[in-house]
Amino acid sequence: QVPLVESGGGLVQDGGSLRLSCAASGSWISINTMGWYRQAPGKQRELVATITSGGSTNYGDSVKGRFTVSRDNAQNTVYLQMNSLKPEDTAVYYCNAFGRYNLRYANIWGQGTQVTVSS
Repeated sequence: QVPLVESGGGLVQDGGSLRLSCAASGSWISINTMGWYRQAPGKQRELVATITSGGSTNYGDSVKGRFTVSRDNAQNTVYLQMNSLKPEDTAVYYCNAFGRYNLRYANIWGQGTQVTVSS
């Protein structure tokens, strides 16, 4: 079973909105932090937003005020609501989770979902 499964990417126009989802499944015992990172062509992977099991959030400077991360602990799912999208938001978005998986602490990445914002 795949530990993290992302959905919701796609093509959207400048100023539009998208919502990403990431569901954790399999041998998770507990998940401390879930979140999103992104990587554009030729650039390093960067923080988008993270959220702890207690609801504390952290955002990258470039998305503050436009993106909102939320989490359903009962469903082990994290969401990213992206509003006022810009062409520079175009990237592969990766879900990330840190917690106890198969009895060990692990930092696990999803397979990535493409977000493309057209100008």
